[in-house]
Amino acid sequence: MKNTNSATLMEPEKKHTTPPAAREAFTKYQAFVIAVLAILQFTIILDFMVLSPLGAQLIQELSVTPRQFGWVVSAYAFSAGASGLLAAGFADKFDRKKLLLFFYAGFTLGTLFCGLAPDYEYLLIARIVTGLFGGVIGSISFAIITDLFPMHMRGRVMGFVQMAFAVSQVLGIPLSLYLASAWGWHSPFLLIVGISVLVGVAIAVVMKPIKAHLQLQSNRSAFSHLAGVVSTPHYLKGFAAITLLATGGFMLMPFASAFTVYNLGISLDDLPMIYMVTGVCAMVAGPVAGKLSDQFGKYKLFVWGSVLSIVVIAIYCNLGITPLWLVLVINVFMFIGVTSRMVAGSALMTAIPEPADRGAYMSIQSSVQQISGGLASALAGVIVVQTSSGKLEHYDILGYVVVLATVITIGMMYIIDKAVKQKERLATAAAAEADV
Repeated sequence: MKNTNSATLMEPEKKHTTPPAAREAFTKYQAFVIAVLAILQFTIILDFMVLSPLGAQLIQELSVTPRQFGWVVSAYAFSAGASGLLAAGFADKFDRKKLLLFFYAGFTLGTLFCGLAPDYEYLLIARIVTGLFGGVIGSISFAIITDLFPMHMRGRVMGFVQMAFAVSQVLGIPLSLYLASAWGWHSPFLLIVGISVLVGVAIAVVMKPIKAHLQLQSNRSAFSHLAGVVSTPHYLKGFAAITLLATGGFMLMPFASAFTVYNLGISLDDLPMIYMVTGVCAMVAGPVAGKLSDQFGKYKLFVWGSVLSIVVIAIYCNLGITPLWLVLVINVFMFIGVTSRMVAGSALMTAIPEPADRGAYMSIQSSVQQISGGLASALAGVIVVQTSSGKLEHYDILGYVVVLATVITIGMMYIIDKAVKQKERLATAAAAEADV
């Protein structure tokens, strides 16, 4: 089996002269890493997303108010954001495989507590525990991708890994709702635990240690490492970009179903079909976007995806009563645009941190994304007003805010793309000089 660990770690941004045909093929080990990280992301995302559709059942069975249920949902996000910051200083000081196993084991245990929770207080504590561990896993996964895959492959890798969101929407949530209806609201969490155990065993047995970055570490304390990453101007640009990237989705998503039903006139019975169709399209769009970003350039695809998103969001947020077929078409194009910009943007931003700082940078980025997403949802709640009939007012203003954030992000990603290309040129020149 080909060893892809150390070799790719030290030259991720180096320009490759490999023939195009060779670039298309992943090794068997690389394919395993992609598959296991994608399934791992599926369990993390499903654990986070499944609470919302279970809301009506949980409110009734646990005898809680909607506000209390809101705390259960937000507890995960805030604890995940906090854990990302707390773990950042230590993220580059351990073998990434061991770090991944540690936090995934904690996430699995927290999810098990959710599946066994007898009351509201127990469930709230269990969600905090799950968030503390689950909030770091995405950043570790992205650090592993950056370590093991060169830049010209990362678009495709991100495309497959980020399919997890669409798969959880198409398969995970319907299955979870069926299990909750048949065996109670605890069962979806127990399903996630079962899958997580299998994934954890696969990682422990097959994945190789990932510790070449340890050779680059200094004797700095965890706090000094964290402070150094946070104070690096180049890194701050990446954190600002991810903040705006998260804003769009988190502002529109919480009110999407209510807007579809009360403003667009779509019946509740047709909502599952909309989610199913858009989810399937997102599953296809992810890998395609990843391949295109590697082939034509990550920033170019990001711009095209952003432009498509801007046009569709501006139309969507100003719609009135709309036929189902048109709502489906608009949602499909919106998901294609959003998926393209997220895959290309995520792949491009993996090139920002230096190898010695990748774990810390990814942890802080994950934390920033969680916190900014929570703040964006809160801001959306301030902007949007729901009338007594259920219709949402000022949703068009929400759309304009998202469009403005998207336009600003295009400019920020242009700066990042220029910096990444400059970094590649310097690395290529240094390698050529070393060969002389």
